[in-house]
Amino acid sequence: MSAHAERTFADLVTDERELLLFAMTPPRATTSAERAQEIADATLTRLDGLDVDALILYDLDDESDRTDDDRPFPYLETMDPADFLSGPLAGWGGNAIVYRCVGKYDEAQLRDFLTSRRQGDATVFVGASSSDKPVRTSLPRAVDLAAEHEHVTLGGVVIPERHARTTAEHERLLRKQESGAAFFVSQVVYDTGEAKNTISDYAYACAERGIRPARLIFTLSLCGSEKTLDFLEWLGVDVPRWVGNELRRSHDTLEASYEHCLAAAHELARFCRYLDVPFGFNIESVSTRRVEIDATVQLAQDVARVLGRGTGDEAEVPPQERQPQSAFGA
Repeated sequence: MSAHAERTFADLVTDERELLLFAMTPPRATTSAERAQEIADATLTRLDGLDVDALILYDLDDESDRTDDDRPFPYLETMDPADFLSGPLAGWGGNAIVYRCVGKYDEAQLRDFLTSRRQGDATVFVGASSSDKPVRTSLPRAVDLAAEHEHVTLGGVVIPERHARTTAEHERLLRKQESGAAFFVSQVVYDTGEAKNTISDYAYACAERGIRPARLIFTLSLCGSEKTLDFLEWLGVDVPRWVGNELRRSHDTLEASYEHCLAAAHELARFCRYLDVPFGFNIESVSTRRVEIDATVQLAQDVARVLGRGTGDEAEVPPQERQPQSAFGA
């Protein structure tokens, strides 16, 4: 657990510290209490050796309305992330960021959720997967409800793929920031060019308005098989063709993916430091395969070193002492 665990995420998100998060999806809703506790205990064991600033708990929704393509893995309802956190995962003593797909809940349920959060807790609100999807609460209305609960730090989602299509994602971020969002978590990043376009447009738009950018947290996820790659693409992740070629043809897809994710962390960290954009990384696995989850823990350890964490020669270095002098230099 992070040495900064005694500080709330609300404190950390506005600090100069470059953040490291780890994410998981709660067990299926049909999971027995005994099995849910086993999963929670295994998660706590993995987290015990990681210097993470917060644990993300996802709230899944059926996104089949977003595309006509068949889902590589079936959608299965999961336990409520808040219930999993307060129940089987109660042993986690660090910060937690609980997601909410707001369209699944009515206003009373969202109010109850926000009221139950502790001072300095954080949540990320996610809107509907398509404009045609029926919702019980819209994202703008959910944000209004969050504004009534100032003790909860609100986060949003940043989607570089959407910026590639519209070149307007930075404007979305600015509007959400004005509405109270203190940080943004990306969907899985495999195209660092799209991510850097988003970072650049957002950073310079903030500079023009004389405001400090909110923190951008980039999600990295390993891909250990072609089916996992298919699932990432189904989720809307843009995987550059050359990257897909390498992953599909590699003798070790997981190792190739690992190298790509670590290189992406170096590239995005350097670019954010150059533009003085507060940032962090979120490490996750979209697969339930043990080998991919275990590799995700190792990736989190290596990304921690990208952030300068460790002891002795790996001791953390103040960001200003390692900020690049150009967007193109090492």
